[in-house]
Parts: sequence; C-alpha cells; structure tokens
Amino acid sequence: MSEAELLARHRAVLPQWLALYYDEPIEIVRAQGRRVTDAEGNTYLDFFAGILTNAIGYDIAEISDAIRAQLDTGVLHTSTLYLIRRQVELAERIAELSGIPEAKVFFTNSGTEANETALMLATQYRRSNQVLALRNSYHGRAFGTIGITGNRGWAASSLSPVKVSYVHGGYRYRDPFGSLPDADYIKACTDDLRDVLQTTTAGDVAALIAEPIQGVGGFNVPPDGLFAAFKEVLDSYGILLISDEVQTGWGRTGEHFWGIQAHGVTPDAMTFAKGLGNGLAIGGVVARGDLMDCLTANSISTFGGNPVATAGAKATLDYLLDRDLQGNAEKLGHHLIAGLRDLGERYDIIGDVRGKGLMIGVELVESGGKDPSPPNAAALLEETKARGLLVGKGGLHGNVLRLAPPMTLTGEEADEALEILEASVAEVAR
Repeated sequence: MSEAELLARHRAVLPQWLALYYDEPIEIVRAQGRRVTDAEGNTYLDFFAGILTNAIGYDIAEISDAIRAQLDTGVLHTSTLYLIRRQVELAERIAELSGIPEAKVFFTNSGTEANETALMLATQYRRSNQVLALRNSYHGRAFGTIGITGNRGWAASSLSPVKVSYVHGGYRYRDPFGSLPDADYIKACTDDLRDVLQTTTAGDVAALIAEPIQGVGGFNVPPDGLFAAFKEVLDSYGILLISDEVQTGWGRTGEHFWGIQAHGVTPDAMTFAKGLGNGLAIGGVVARGDLMDCLTANSISTFGGNPVATAGAKATLDYLLDRDLQGNAEKLGHHLIAGLRDLGERYDIIGDVRGKGLMIGVELVESGGKDPSPPNAAALLEETKARGLLVGKGGLHGNVLRLAPPMTLTGEEADEALEILEASVAEVAR
C-alpha cells in the first residue's frame, strides 16, 4: 500500500483537525540513530525527533534491552493499585534531580495530562480557580490546558474550568517590550505581571504556569532572570510557580538540566514528558510534598508509570546522564545557532534565530521586513524534506522552523543539516 493510499484512509477515519506535515505526508517505517526511513525507501536526518520525544535517537540497545527485559516478565501492566519497582526507582531519581525540597512524583501518560494534574493540584492547594499563563503559551490539548493556551491557533475552545489571565514575556521577538534591553524588558514584563494581578484577578491566584522556552509557540527564549523577577511578585501573593518542562527538560537546553534553572529559581512544581520515554508514553509532575499531597479524594493512574514505560524511561535517563548528552546539546547547539545566524545575515527571509542547546527556532519573515511569512516556512519545510532533512514548524503565525534533533547528534550530522538548511533557504529566497 502506497503512502498516498494510506493518506486517503487516514483522512476517511481520522479527524480533519489532526495536523499532518508536507504536501505529500510520509509514513516512517524504520529508524536508527538519528535517521528515519519512510515507506517509499527515502531516508532522512531527523531534526524534530517525534516532537522532541525521541531524545536519545532510535534503536538504542540499552533502552531496547530494558524494555525487552520487562516484556520477558510478562507484566506489561498492573496499575498504581500495586507496587511498581521501576516506578519507585524512577520517581526517586527524578525527585533528586528536580532540586525541589521533599519532592514527590506522580506519573501520567503525556505532557497534557501532566499539566492537567499540575492545574488540579495548584487550584486545590490554593482553593482558587484563577491561573496566570504567558501570552503565546501552549500546555496541551485537554479541557483545562486548552483554557490556559495563549495561542489562538491551538485554542480550540473558549470554555475553561479556570479563569486565566495572560502576562507578557513569552514571545520577545514580537512583544511590545521586545526592543528593550534585557534588564528593562524583565522590568516591563514584571510591572505588567503586577498590573495584571491588580486589575484582572481577585488576588488569590492559584499559580503561574510557564514554559521556560515556549515550544509550540516557536522556541521563544526569554532573557535569563525573567522568572526570578516574576517569582518575587508571586511569592508576595503566595502564588505557586509551575514550570512546564515537557520540552525543556532532561538537559535539552544544554546549559541546564531543567529550563527553569536558567532563571535561578526553584519552582513549586515541574511537569515533564516527551524525552523521558524516548518514544514511550510517559509524563508526570514533580512537586513539593505538601502540594502533591493536598488532594483529599482517592485517585489512581491506570496506565501512568506502568512497568514498561518506567523501565524504558529509567534506561533513557541513565543513558543521557552517563554520556553527558546535556553537554553534547550545549556544544552542538552553539554550533548550529552560529551557523543559522550566519545564514540570517545573508538571507533577509530569516527574521530571527533563537534557542538554547538543541532547541532552536528560525523565524521566517517577508523579504525586507519583519512581517511573518507562513508561506516561506511552509516552503522551507518542503525543501528540507526534499534534501533529506526533517524539521518542525510552529509559532503563533506558523512561520517558525523548529529544530530539535536527538541529543546524541554528532558534529558531522550537525554540519550536514546546516548544509541542507543553507541550500533550502537559498532556494526559497530565490
């Protein structure tokens, strides 16, 4: 069966709002290292890694062996009504790595579910349904997380179980304060936070939830220290800080293990998912013990933290720590960003290059200006694919290329990607 035939069947039975990349979508059928092969036999260097999920790459023996060992026991699932050894071991490691005092961990199946859990904990703990979020944010596709999404392209409904107020600081490139120096930008955003609290809330807000680097919003990087300034204000009100580390966690930003650490603060809770499972479905929340234990009703997680997912996740975490993949992300991230900024100097359809580690955004604009250019981004997506490179796309206007390869990326592969990107940008600019 051809990919075209599979596409027709897909469209007949799956929702029309389920996004697909490319004019001719592909089916990935094999993978190894940092490369994937489609059903037609074309091989690509993967620079999006299943939306940052295949953090270690493909066909990694140590991870596959851990999963097979669990499968060999015959126990794929038990639920949290029973003790799960790998779940306990993984929770201990994450609690230690979090830096949160007396931390406890709850496992889910995805980042969306992790953020839903964090919202439930914060609103119950503070006895308030008021939440602060950043403009241009994205935290998932469920009812509560859609309610705090500050990006119209991903906000499917205006209905919400929480009352949300949005603050500045997420998308600096197009922020009204964006032209200010770092210190002045932080002050302007912090002043805005105070104003929002005084004018659009009753004061007793539950939490501010923020991505240290916005993911779907286009890999937007605020200046270091922004959330430290925010936390001073939040602490004066008793408001909790939740760091959404679904995309920034596990050392991907290079300079820190968690994205929020760039701001010198310890949040009350962090959510995580994606790269921890290297393709397995796992997410969760790590939070202060008193916050995690604030629920008074019974609860379980039927699939969250299941034996297979936690066995694979523990092997993934051990692999990235033992091999200092955080350091590799920092080194190759600097190399890629420098190369892309050089491209930006030569081609005026590149408006901005930003990111940290192996989490890089390239914002496409109309030639000679700053107007967002979704057509240029769409054309680049097709050009890179044609040359053997898979990248992501996002941003408020759908005009940002998102580059997030597996953290095992090599220097040679980074150079290969830069060559493909240069040829693709040149073609689109021409």
